[in-house]
Amino acid sequence: MVTQTATPSAQVNWPIRLFKKSLLKREKYQEVTGMLGDFTDLHCLDIGADNGVISYLLRQEGGTWKSADLDAHTVEAIRSLVGTDVYQIDDTHPTPFADNEFDAIVIIDFLEHIHNDEAFVQEMKRIIKPGGAIIANVPHARKSLLKQFQHLIGQTDEKHGHVRPGYTAESLQKLFGDDFSIQKSHTYSRFFAQFIDTMIVFGVGLLKRGKDDPSQKGNVVTGQDMNNYAKMFKLYSLIYPIVWFFSKLDLLIPFTSGFMLIARATANKSTDHDNVDE
Repeated sequence: MVTQTATPSAQVNWPIRLFKKSLLKREKYQEVTGMLGDFTDLHCLDIGADNGVISYLLRQEGGTWKSADLDAHTVEAIRSLVGTDVYQIDDTHPTPFADNEFDAIVIIDFLEHIHNDEAFVQEMKRIIKPGGAIIANVPHARKSLLKQFQHLIGQTDEKHGHVRPGYTAESLQKLFGDDFSIQKSHTYSRFFAQFIDTMIVFGVGLLKRGKDDPSQKGNVVTGQDMNNYAKMFKLYSLIYPIVWFFSKLDLLIPFTSGFMLIARATANKSTDHDNVDE
């Protein structure tokens, strides 16, 4: 397996440690790679990987990768982990990528952060190869008591940098239109895992009160945060087995819909050869 060169282990130590103790990030990565399938020989783009750990892990799995995100803060976080081929993009300008460049594009928690998601999807159509795959991971737009509780304690869409609460499978297909066909989709991340994460975010928010400098992607955990709250992380590591066990209560409610939605779509575009008039 050929993998891209990564930065020295010391630079990736803290995000990997954080990833291993993050129920939601680990579940997200499993869902993304499960939807993506074998990408060993593919040229791929990941968009929206926050602190870069998912970009790093994907590159370790194989294939050739480029990465992109919304603002300088998150781009620098990704670049510090993976080194090269990291770009800053938005929904108002063309991306720096070539037509038909990618076999697969992974969009992770990104669409809910941009105003013009329709224009962005058209840009994805331009840079993906005919028949290429898009994996889209987004919040599942649904009403719930947990959502109401999150808003009550200040964890609003605006706080997270969201311009919309998320998508349903139907609204995601409407967004993709005739340009992409959703082959499969499902929700994941149910109540107990989300509730644990909500309380962790609330606790960290209390410690960082007045010190937040949120980006368009909300608050991204950095290496400096890990240094500042090392003792708290050690304490969390000690109770992590209990947290993990509590999250497994979600197995008792498989009939409920999850708070995250993931979909795999195929690009409906013809090759240059097909466009040649006979």
